[in-house]
Amino acid sequence: MLKNLRPVWPLLKRVGLLLLIVPVAAWALVKPVRVVAPPMAGVTCLESGLCIDDESRLPEATALYQEAQQYLATHLDPLQHPGRVVFCAQSACADAFGLGERSAVTVGEVGSVIGPRAWRPYYVRHELIHQLQSEHLGLLSTLLKPQWWTEGMAYELSGDPRDLLAEPWQSDRRQFREWFRSVGPGQLWTAAAGL
Repeated sequence: MLKNLRPVWPLLKRVGLLLLIVPVAAWALVKPVRVVAPPMAGVTCLESGLCIDDESRLPEATALYQEAQQYLATHLDPLQHPGRVVFCAQSACADAFGLGERSAVTVGEVGSVIGPRAWRPYYVRHELIHQLQSEHLGLLSTLLKPQWWTEGMAYELSGDPRDLLAEPWQSDRRQFREWFRSVGPGQLWTAAAGL
């Protein structure tokens, strides 16, 4: 039996090494991936999928999370399998998840990280819309969609109250708005699949 493995042993060692190195490298280099295991980044997680770095702000985070889920269910579609949502009240937490200059980030259906500046209903809705996009279309398909669609949809349909966004987000929202008018809410996902 061992003789049969000798020719493939070098390949098995390489595959095993890759299976070890890739997750470790992703954890170290692509910090938003840490939403996969938020407690390892120093936050507390509840069974609901909500995670937080400052437990004194748990009621506020819970209210924002529940409002965003209800908003999506009422105005768009309910999330069937909501991913985690990590609420970072402190910049150290945001740094641990690699937010940098971003207010928030979403990693497909896995979850979202809400930074200290993003504790507003429309920001949380925006990130849950990104989760919904991945849930409906799949992560790879969503990543391959044009930015005007993914970001424009999140800005437009989240109820973001800002009249003027920084570029390119303002143009993305305008382009999505025009596309959505021509498509209509009933054909949103079908039309998006064809983009």
